[in-house]
Amino acid sequence: MFSKVKFIALGDSWREDKADIDAHSSTQFIYNAHQSLAIDLQRQRLPIYKSRNSIIYLLEKFQTLVLIGETGCGKSTQVPQYLLEAGWCKDGKIIGITEPRRVAATSLASRVADERGCILGTDVGYSIRFDDSTDNNTKIKYMTEGILLREMMGDPLLTKYSIIILDEVHERTLLTDIIMGLLKKILKKRKSLRIIVSSATVDAEELRDFFNSNTRKYGGKDSACILSVEGRLYPVDIFYVTDAVPDYVKAVVETALKIHETEKSGDILAFLTGMDEVDRAVSLLHEHGKLVNVEKQKIMPLAMYGSLSNADQLKVFWRAPKDTRKIIVATNIAETSITISNVAYVIDCGFAKIPWFDIETHTNSLIITPISKASADQRAGRAGRIQAGKAYRLYTEKAYEDLSQCTPPQMQRSDLAPAILQLKGLGIDNVLRFNFPSVPPSKNLLAGFELLYALGAIDYNGVLTNPVGITMAEVPLEPVFARCLIASGEMNCSDEITTILSMLQVENVFIRPGGGQASINARIAHRKFEVEEGDLLMLLNIYTAYEKNKCHSWCQKHFLNFKALKRASEIRTQMRRLMEILNIPLNSCEDDATRLLKCITAGMFPNAAYLHYTGGYKTFRGNEDVHIHPNSCLYTLQQPQWVLFCEIVQTNKIYMRELTVIQSEWLLDLAPHFYQRTTLNSAYTRI
Repeated sequence: MFSKVKFIALGDSWREDKADIDAHSSTQFIYNAHQSLAIDLQRQRLPIYKSRNSIIYLLEKFQTLVLIGETGCGKSTQVPQYLLEAGWCKDGKIIGITEPRRVAATSLASRVADERGCILGTDVGYSIRFDDSTDNNTKIKYMTEGILLREMMGDPLLTKYSIIILDEVHERTLLTDIIMGLLKKILKKRKSLRIIVSSATVDAEELRDFFNSNTRKYGGKDSACILSVEGRLYPVDIFYVTDAVPDYVKAVVETALKIHETEKSGDILAFLTGMDEVDRAVSLLHEHGKLVNVEKQKIMPLAMYGSLSNADQLKVFWRAPKDTRKIIVATNIAETSITISNVAYVIDCGFAKIPWFDIETHTNSLIITPISKASADQRAGRAGRIQAGKAYRLYTEKAYEDLSQCTPPQMQRSDLAPAILQLKGLGIDNVLRFNFPSVPPSKNLLAGFELLYALGAIDYNGVLTNPVGITMAEVPLEPVFARCLIASGEMNCSDEITTILSMLQVENVFIRPGGGQASINARIAHRKFEVEEGDLLMLLNIYTAYEKNKCHSWCQKHFLNFKALKRASEIRTQMRRLMEILNIPLNSCEDDATRLLKCITAGMFPNAAYLHYTGGYKTFRGNEDVHIHPNSCLYTLQQPQWVLFCEIVQTNKIYMRELTVIQSEWLLDLAPHFYQRTTLNSAYTRI
């Protein structure tokens, strides 16, 4: 079984103190090794505790503090409390902490509220899109990056905050870079404001120099400094394969089983790229685990990825039964954001799935790509958090040496239309001269301007249009979805559009078992909601049926995620309130599906694809070969001539997801400035 996966050992043990991090790891849980102690003792056991006085002192001397510390050292939960205790919330000021993801903001706020013995939403609260749990007395406020950006629209100098903490900056998301650029401008006006840039990496000098340029430009003293927090690290031995692995999912399974048969106690953490691969590996481990001839110890395979339910995610933190070894198969959610007790062995496939904007085809895709050296080192380090460990890399040592040092910031590989719209809404007229921490590609900026112009958000001079552009900047949705929302009021279908857009904001509406009879039953249950008009109207049907039932049992019967549907309902309520504020009429198209489809076309017209004579589809922009995703309700139906897609996903093929069937004439009627009859006719000649 294991003859194809041969490893060689790297001569020296590896220590993680020089590691960097993949730019797109996730933040969800932090394992607390001291949870049996009293809260005060737990806080004192964290590595950050020894640096608390240094943090307070440096903030008195400098405007910006770059705080470097490994995952689990206490940066996210303890620093805001140190600041509160040091008096930074006097005169009603707030300590604000931004997080890249909603689940991080909510879970961290909950933890800090517990530590302070207060009710969540009072002294400690959170604010995320469509959900605000704060009051007028909140002192520590966790929020997503988008919330802080929207607050800047009404309060450009963030006058109610004494300190802003940017957490997980090493991820270098699009919003992180925008916020850093804006805060740099604010610091020139508000000398009393303090910024903490918190990172799990050693890119400290770059971050410090970015903020120092405010004062260095005029010959002044440094306004930014660096503080590194020491953590607890153990040696990790690195092993490489001798030859490239043709099927890394299979190799992960084989390696995990080999470790289980030959190595001493300690759990195994394996990295794969996405949900499908993780589920496949876990399924194979369950099958092979029954055949492994180990009398004393069994295996307990567990999945870990962002779209799992909270209950399933928390299973990786449970103690395994006696004489049982956990094998956790995860995406890069486990790379820097969680510390799982008792992990001694790591298996690294060498790949990750990241979002990427293709400037040639003007499409956003999720692509599988080799990881960076920084990411590889972070993965290996998971085996050295609790004890000495071993890391098995399913790639050669030469392949490691050929990896890039780090993953490019999202600013350099993203569709920049949302960023441009945000900046325009904040009054940044000359986006081209905005001081980004990472300079975005000029082609991406141009593509962003072109899309916003096509959507009617900006005029020929790049100024926000009134009312469309100004309203779009106020809507916390992707530009194409924001345009759909505005059009829905004019086309008398806003009730249905808010439902569809709310459903698109949540993950895992469908429960799709991995195989067997349960998988067949799920497919049959889902077919009840399918319609020939496509996936978006199917989502509308599901929500309409859910509203009539609203119970766990109904969702279980139809293999639907109750929590996702409940969340969609909450988002829909908030979206309707926003529409009232923005004076977008609330109305319904009743059963007029054509009107609804035209409204979707009015916003999503840039994402059109047509059926090619080869049997696949081609995107209208870029002429990219694409296919209907197997999970689409259109997959088993007669292929329509024209569709709109919400996103592109690249695995073994390039797939379109969340499809809507349209007529080509609607593109001419609703977007004549974007489509010309001659270009549509040209597409028809290729059909």
